[in-house]
Amino acid sequence: MNATRWFGLASLTLMLASSALAEDKAPAPAATNGAVGKWTTIDDETKKPKSVIVISEEDGKLVGKIEKLFRDPKEEQNPVCDKCQGSLKDQPIIGMTILRDLKKDDDEWTGGTILDPANGKTYKCKIALEDGGKKLKVRGYIGMSLLGRTQHWVRAEE
Repeated sequence: MNATRWFGLASLTLMLASSALAEDKAPAPAATNGAVGKWTTIDDETKKPKSVIVISEEDGKLVGKIEKLFRDPKEEQNPVCDKCQGSLKDQPIIGMTILRDLKKDDDEWTGGTILDPANGKTYKCKIALEDGGKKLKVRGYIGMSLLGRTQHWVRAEE
């Protein structure tokens, strides 16, 4: 191989390598924000939007509140949690904190809980970003993670 070709090949290799390194250092927009933001929950059966949850960080932990419900016009537009216990009993679902105490653990958030206002029960919870930060995998479970249910929430438009 003559010197000109070798130099051209070496230059091209260095350009590609430096370009790849620059891309690796720049975080993706969704990764920068993590799980903080607005998320649309999807009904497991109808596959239609069910609610909008706003996830924020408080004292290093994630919490999530219901901001909006997508309800049929015939349904109560501002329902209360009649199946909840304690101080949440008969409180409005809109504005209710349903995610609590999730702590960053590598590429997911764990150690928290999630409340299901439909049945008033609280479950252990862990969440993780998927699809480049466009989806949130939410796992609610009893005891160990094997005994539970997973939902996928979609990042809502801000």
